[in-house]
Amino acid sequence: MKILLVQLSYLGDMILSTPVISGLKKIYPKATLTVMTTPLAAPLVENDPLVHDIIVFDKRGSEKNLSGILKKANQLRQAGFDRVYSLHRSPRTAILLFVAGIPVRTGFKDAKLHFLYTDQRQKKIEGHSAIRNLSLLFNELPEAELNQELRLFAPRQEHLLKKAKINFPSADDFIIMAPGSAWKTKQWHWQGYSSVGHYFAQQGKTIVLVGGPADTSVCAKINDQGDFLDLSGKISLSNTLYLMEKTKLLICNDSMALHMASAFKIPTVAVFCATSPEFGFGPWQNPDAMVVEDATLECKPCRRHGSNQCPNGTEACMKISARQVIDACKKVLT
Repeated sequence: MKILLVQLSYLGDMILSTPVISGLKKIYPKATLTVMTTPLAAPLVENDPLVHDIIVFDKRGSEKNLSGILKKANQLRQAGFDRVYSLHRSPRTAILLFVAGIPVRTGFKDAKLHFLYTDQRQKKIEGHSAIRNLSLLFNELPEAELNQELRLFAPRQEHLLKKAKINFPSADDFIIMAPGSAWKTKQWHWQGYSSVGHYFAQQGKTIVLVGGPADTSVCAKINDQGDFLDLSGKISLSNTLYLMEKTKLLICNDSMALHMASAFKIPTVAVFCATSPEFGFGPWQNPDAMVVEDATLECKPCRRHGSNQCPNGTEACMKISARQVIDACKKVLT
């Protein structure tokens, strides 16, 4: 049997979907499992031993128009999948899988164009996002019998790092700070990151800044004195995984980096500004993770996923003190 798992959402969503991989292999142990995801997210599953193959769907690039969808549908049809499980709820995904003619198409009932799926399942609406994703399989196995742990496998080949032609920390006694987010109101202010970074640098720790190309400007502000190793926009996601698995501590926002840390179970301090862990995107099964937030604010959380500007103009939720974060770091490191 050939099974396709589809997740075409954000990078963090792909990480939070990885328990479905082990779930499908438990239900169909002899099946070959292929994951279809975005070009950016492919490195998150490419080293998973349970994944037989990866199909990349460039939904925002070369395959975003009708001709691209039809071409991808033809590719899926030729692959001869027997079943597809879709965690992505967009109408485009439903159309793509329908046109591909995969005989059994399982999706959530709240997906757009859900009637195009042959098997529509109720999504769990409460709890952590990892469990809500896993609920796609509850018709076949009860929740208690499914492995709920996140799955990430960092590349082991050191030559991947050397190809970047950048000086990486030589020891594993370093701290990673990931100050970026797709939404401005989820970003703790750069001055806070700078203060925390300098505090630990004075304790002899190497501070490493990571992030994508969109995060280079905020990382430059944090590293205005040149005391930290700024790798934002300079290394691949695979290399970020490599470093993340080895770090002693991660300091981040409500972002993908937090979910990486949950998968690797590394000490983590996550600053939640406009959002709340109650929405299901907090640390997951990581005993060494702590959330820092101002839960006393009446305006917080303002939105489920944050926004590009503070609705009331105060940015009060983003003004967590550096001392609070430092104290939390000390707790998770003890």
